[in-house]
Amino acid sequence: MTSEVEVFRARALDGIAHGFLGRKGGVSTGAMASLNVGLGSTDDPALIAENRHRATEAVLPGGRLVSLYQVHSADCVTVAEPWEERLRPHADALVTDRPGLALGILTADCAPVLFADKQAGVIGAAHAGWKGAVGGVTDSTIAAMEALGASRERIVAAIGPCIARASYEVDLAFLQRFADADPDNERFFTEGRREDHWQFDLEAYVAARLAAAGLRTIEMLGQDTYAREAHFYSFRRATHRQEPDYGRQISLIGL
Repeated sequence: MTSEVEVFRARALDGIAHGFLGRKGGVSTGAMASLNVGLGSTDDPALIAENRHRATEAVLPGGRLVSLYQVHSADCVTVAEPWEERLRPHADALVTDRPGLALGILTADCAPVLFADKQAGVIGAAHAGWKGAVGGVTDSTIAAMEALGASRERIVAAIGPCIARASYEVDLAFLQRFADADPDNERFFTEGRREDHWQFDLEAYVAARLAAAGLRTIEMLGQDTYAREAHFYSFRRATHRQEPDYGRQISLIGL
């Protein structure tokens, strides 16, 4: 067990309680060590609950954690009050203007994106795996923030730890999905090490979507979840090793 929760922060979100958390500082053991917050994992539920508490306290002391049943969609939920964990909505982004709520997004290679309009007092968090990213989950988040009074000219966003291009090999069918959506998307792919395979830059793609939506301040943390095993969980790394399960880290933002 590591004694201190590791928190990565973005300069773009200075003045807003937020953090992209890694795997350090929790109570889980074995392959899940140590700050596993994934309710869908096979980890001990009591340990997961303690880890989720520690994560929340590290970012928004005394705050109420609000998370989702993530399904790789473009759906965004506006949060007025916390819900029971067993009643988590099926969605992949949250927004709120209510103080005391810690919006939480779980990842294990997908890109967590945290948003804030400091002047309006509106925040958001999105889970941008490739399906949600190409489907427009970040666009949905921005629109939901605007409905609460935010302005996309003021919204700042930070993209947290996710799988990097060097670690993300994909096949032709994967590339074709993005090219079909927009031929210009081919710029996010470079030739892979195997024939008919490419390396996909998820972080750059998400940043480009945010810029195309009109955001002026976008920060990329540049942390590779696959390569930095001591710091992050990774679904793809666990899959390559044929491990039976994997942990999830959390990214949080609150008012």
